[in-house]
Amino acid sequence: MTASRPLHTVLGSGPAGTALARELVRRGRPVRLVDRSGNGPAIEGVERYAADVATPEGARAAVAGADVVYHCVNVGYHLQVEVMPRIQEAVLGAADAEGARLVVLDTLYPYGRTHGEVMTEDTPWNATTRKGRMRAELDARYLGAHHEGRLPVVLGRSADFLGPGVLNSTLGGAVFPAALTGQPVPALGDIDLPHSYTYIEDVAAGLATLGEHPDAHGRVWHLPTAPARTTREILALVEERTGRPIDLAVVAEPRPFGPFDETFMAEYAEMFYQHTEPQILDSSAIEKAYGLAPTPLETALDATLAWYAELLAAQH
Repeated sequence: MTASRPLHTVLGSGPAGTALARELVRRGRPVRLVDRSGNGPAIEGVERYAADVATPEGARAAVAGADVVYHCVNVGYHLQVEVMPRIQEAVLGAADAEGARLVVLDTLYPYGRTHGEVMTEDTPWNATTRKGRMRAELDARYLGAHHEGRLPVVLGRSADFLGPGVLNSTLGGAVFPAALTGQPVPALGDIDLPHSYTYIEDVAAGLATLGEHPDAHGRVWHLPTAPARTTREILALVEERTGRPIDLAVVAEPRPFGPFDETFMAEYAEMFYQHTEPQILDSSAIEKAYGLAPTPLETALDATLAWYAELLAAQH
C-alpha cells in the first residue's frame, strides 16, 4: 500500500464487519476483510482473506501491512467466555507487532443492570453475569494496552443491531420474515420498555470515524444510536410498513424461539435482564465530537424490511 492510502483491515465478516468494509471503501480506503474461510460475495474494493485470528500466527497474517485494524469478530454465544479472550490476546499482539491502531466493536454488557438509567460513556461497569464480566475484563485489558503505551486502542459500543444482513438480533431474523408473511412475531420480555437499537450502517460509520481519528483513542465511545423506543412502538412501525397486522408472541422468559435454539437461550438467560428493564443508550458524545447523526429508526426499518423482502423472494 502507498503511504497515502494505508490498509484498513477488518477482522470478522458478520453484519458489522461487512457493513464496515463497505463504508471504508466508500471513504476511499483499501480494505482487507478477514474471516476463517475467506469466502463470501465479492465486494468491490475489498480483498477477502482467510485467517483464524484466535491464533497468534493467524492474527499476524491477517493484519500484515495494516495501518488500522478493526476487531469485529464474534463467536457462537456458548463459546464466547472461552474463546473471546484468546482472540483478544492474538489480535492485541498482532496489531502491536504491526504498529497498527486498533478499533474494537464492543457491547453494552460491561454495564450490567442499569435499572433503567440512561447509559453514557461514564456509566459504571457493574456486570455480574459471566459474559458481562468477561467483556468488562477484555475492555479493561484493551484500554490498559493503550494507556501502557503498547498501541493505540479505541472501543465503540453498540446496542442491539438492526438492519440489512442482521439475522441474530432480537430485532432480526425472528421478527421481520414473520412480520412480512403473517407468522407469529416474537417479542422478548416487557414490550412497553424503551430499548435502543443501533442501525448496522451507523455501527459502520461510527467505527470508520473512530479509525480515522487518532485523537479518539484511549476510551469508550457509544456508536450513533437513534432515540430508544418501546418494542411495542417499533412493532407498530413495522405493522404500518408491511400493511399486515402483527400476530404478537410475547416471550416473557428465556426459551427457544425462531433462530434462537435451546443452546443459545440457555446461554442468553443470564442476559435476559436486558428485556425486563429499559435499555437506553446515549450516543451524544460521538455525535457532537465528530458530527455524526444516527439514522432515524423509520429509515432503518424501511431498509431492513426491503432487505428481508428480497431475502424471502430469493428463497422461493
